[in-house]
Amino acid sequence: MHNTLRFHIEKILPLTDEEAELILSFFILKKYKKHQFLIQQGEPVKYNYFIVKGLLKLVLSEETAKSHIVGFAMEDWWETDFQAYYNRTDATMSLECIEDTEVLCLSLENYKKLCKVLPKMEHFFLEKAYSGYIAAQQRVISTMISDTKERYRQLLEKYPSLIQRVPKSLLASYLGVSRETLSRL
Repeated sequence: MHNTLRFHIEKILPLTDEEAELILSFFILKKYKKHQFLIQQGEPVKYNYFIVKGLLKLVLSEETAKSHIVGFAMEDWWETDFQAYYNRTDATMSLECIEDTEVLCLSLENYKKLCKVLPKMEHFFLEKAYSGYIAAQQRVISTMISDTKERYRQLLEKYPSLIQRVPKSLLASYLGVSRETLSRL
């Protein structure tokens, strides 16, 4: 089994070697180059992605050509357009590589089969969903009550390695400020 995924799962629940191999059989390994899209807005979303290596950005683009960075995802994280993935609708956001990236892809069909044949994986995915929901709530609250300087400080504190890898222009977009404002911070 891909050790990165096994170690990731084992942070929440123990696995036997047989279970680890079974789990991996439901995934497809894919590699992408910098600037390639895993998901494009308006197209079907086939997979939930576990990032083995690399860095991605989830972007919402408006009809006015303005883009908003919804989030970043790096090693040991999961990312997709969850609404489109679970509802089997077209993507409302795009997922693009900031660096060369290697991911393990899990289709919705395989997700359901995996949870059926290995029910404890439902617990794992539920824990990951809780964590994601909490992080999203914290970001919304931070946007509502914190100024730019405080949001930047929180980002530095929570994800120090991310700051070193993401270009300042993308960080500024994520924080909802101009690059110049970010530079002053």
